[in-house]
Amino acid sequence: MTSPCAQAFFDDVTSTFSYVVYKPGEPQCAIIDSVLDYDPKSGRSTTHSADKIIDFVQVNGLTVQWILETHAHADHLSAAAYLKRKLGGRTAIGQHIRQVQGNFKAIFNLEDEFLPTGAQFDHLFAEGDSFSIGSLTTTVMHVPGHTPADMAYQVHELGVFTGDTLFMPDVGTARCDFPDGDARQLYRSIKKLLALGDDTCLFLCHDYPPEARKATFTCTVADQRQHNIHVRDGISEDEFVSMRNARDKTLCMPTLILPAIQVNIRAGKMPPPEDNGVSYLKIPLNRL
Repeated sequence: MTSPCAQAFFDDVTSTFSYVVYKPGEPQCAIIDSVLDYDPKSGRSTTHSADKIIDFVQVNGLTVQWILETHAHADHLSAAAYLKRKLGGRTAIGQHIRQVQGNFKAIFNLEDEFLPTGAQFDHLFAEGDSFSIGSLTTTVMHVPGHTPADMAYQVHELGVFTGDTLFMPDVGTARCDFPDGDARQLYRSIKKLLALGDDTCLFLCHDYPPEARKATFTCTVADQRQHNIHVRDGISEDEFVSMRNARDKTLCMPTLILPAIQVNIRAGKMPPPEDNGVSYLKIPLNRL
């Protein structure tokens, strides 16, 4: 029997892993957590990273069923809208994106026409939902804490795409200081992931490796339970919450958070052009 595959693409500017998930011999695939390149100095976006994914899909004769987001990322812009125009497929994210959209509509004072309904995406997932990528059954897990809308995608016979809940064991776990983030929720979400079998493969969205190793996109549940510097076995919920909250107070905001959020809550679309035909991204002063 042919095993399913996850082709990883690493964007070293934002330290992000994107994936194409498929089963050899079948045409259907899903794209997870794509990246639109963005230069914050010039305000220009390019598609170099997304075009690598397009090339892979086309060379391998794949058809895109799904363009999935684990959450509305704060560290990179999503290429979902561009990929949908080029390859088709349905954009999807967790249903709690509505809460995130509501928070940031207020922060950015977005146009009246922008409604926090999640309708910017083609589909919204809830905890426990299942869907298919060709013959691959995928189960959705709600893993809030980093943001209220984080989802993990468990592709049976392959592994779990964890988004930002976990990093490599020597790096730790995601921050929780964005609107409605919650360290206690994150601990419980991680414990839900780590209750899966020890051999379960975890596909990570980011890696920030020390100099001694290269960026790595996968590990096992056992690796995390034994070695994660923030949440390995034996670290209590209260200990984690105290550590995570204290650490988050020392962190700077991600470089691309202001442009990224405005695009990502729109499923990768830019804000609507103004009367001069130009789209603009806002910078809210003294809000974050």
